[in-house]
Amino acid sequence: MKIPVSVLVVIYTAGNEVLLLERADHPGYWQSVTGSLDLIDEPLIKAAARELLEETGIDVGQLPDGALRSMNYSVEYDIYPQWRHRYPPGVEKNTEHWFQVELPTRMPITLAPREHIAFRWESISVASSLCFSPSNQEAILQLKIK
Repeated sequence: MKIPVSVLVVIYTAGNEVLLLERADHPGYWQSVTGSLDLIDEPLIKAAARELLEETGIDVGQLPDGALRSMNYSVEYDIYPQWRHRYPPGVEKNTEHWFQVELPTRMPITLAPREHIAFRWESISVASSLCFSPSNQEAILQLKIK
């Protein structure tokens, strides 16, 4: 069962292009990297780095120091009914912690085929408008660009 604490990682380039992933279980649903903690005491930054690697093939260890950083923000939201079966009985809310990772330029992306079927790079405004999740839309708009 999933832990109702997750990370959302917005990936963008120095040219302010945002990476979006299309969900395999819901074609047409675009999002940033997301994922729940594997263990209740897993550090959030480690979960963000793990999910980034699992879903895109991007290894934080190969990026400049500080490329992955917390946005120092979290939201609690209702878990969509179609996904509640993944959580313990009675769990209806999830707390999502936001992260961002800046890449110098676009990088090759290796999708996790069970999770995503396509990716695209878009401007901040277009990327935000394409996300199905309101919190993901807001996270993109709140990017703290250096």
